[in-house]
This record gives sequence, structure tokens and C-alpha cells, in this order.
Amino acid sequence: MYTPIHFKMEDSDTLALLETMSFATLVSLGQGGLLSTPLPLLLDRSDGGIRLIGHVARANPHWKDFDPAVPSLAVFQSGDGYVTPAWYAEKQKTGKVVPTWNYITIHAHGRLEIVSDAAGLLEIVNRLTNRHEAGREQPWQVGDAPPDYIAAMLRGIVGVVLHVERLEGKAKLSQNKDETDRATIRAGMAAILPIP
Repeated sequence: MYTPIHFKMEDSDTLALLETMSFATLVSLGQGGLLSTPLPLLLDRSDGGIRLIGHVARANPHWKDFDPAVPSLAVFQSGDGYVTPAWYAEKQKTGKVVPTWNYITIHAHGRLEIVSDAAGLLEIVNRLTNRHEAGREQPWQVGDAPPDYIAAMLRGIVGVVLHVERLEGKAKLSQNKDETDRATIRAGMAAILPIP
């Protein structure tokens, strides 16, 4: 990914942000070209490395067509928006401004592993569910559904684990502009984007 130095995120910031991001597009090279699958992925650092864990439908050809010798890529994106030249002070002075787009993205490159055994799939589904149900007043758990139903659902999926070998973080948030422009961009974005 092309990342000018002022937009490059430090590794620690990239990992911290990745802890909060859940949805990615997984891209792999297959026999017919590139394969892409949007899916939730869970960051796992329990073994000292970095792994991204999720699952795809068994009917999705991605899990059986990818080339295991070629690294796969998970792309996470967040916080993007159009930046109009009208927000720059320079527009009034010289008119020498152009529009741009601000965004945050993380690219995780690595070796893709397939998980197809029932116990491994159940662990993946439990972990994903627990993460996304956390904070709810009455969190749903996989065990809330009948065991035979869960067993049938597990037969319809395949687990994916991306063993991350390289992580890139880019936050293009007008850092290359002066404080006046950054303030007007923040105000402009706040007026059009829902900010919690």
C-alpha cells in the first residue's frame, strides 16, 4: 500500500485500532484470479503472533481455490469521507485547492489456514459470538441454540485463520494540512457525519 510518511501509522497504533475493527475483505489469489470475501475477523494474539480468525460459507469457493503459496490480504477500512475544497482557507485566497478523501485502512498480509474440524469451528464461532455479544444486557451464546442445530450450522461453514506476517496501517486524515485547514475539515466532517 502506498503510504506517505505523514499518513503511516505506528505499529502499536495499528494493532490498537485493529482491536476495535471487526469487518474486513479477505483477498487471495485463486486459479481464476483474485478472490475476495467480506467477513468479520477476530484479532487473536494469544500465541504471541498475530492471527485473524473468521469463517466463510462452505459453498464459498474462496476456501478451496486460494493458492496457499501466495500470501492473502485482509483489508479493514474505517472512518472515510470526502473532503471538499470549500473547507480550505486557500480556496478563498488563490483557488489552488482540489478535493480529496480522508480514511483509515489497515492491510494484514499473511498465510491463510483453513479450519474444517467441528471442534475448531465451534471455537471460532464461540469466540466471534462472545466478542460481538459482549456488552449486551443479555448476551446470546452459541449454547443457547439446540446442539443439533449448531452442529448442522457448523457443517455449512469453513474456518479461516490468517497468520499475519506483515501489517500496514494508514490514517489519511489531513495531517499534511495546517491546523486552520484541519479545524475546518473537522467541523465540515462533523456537520455531515454521525460522530458519537
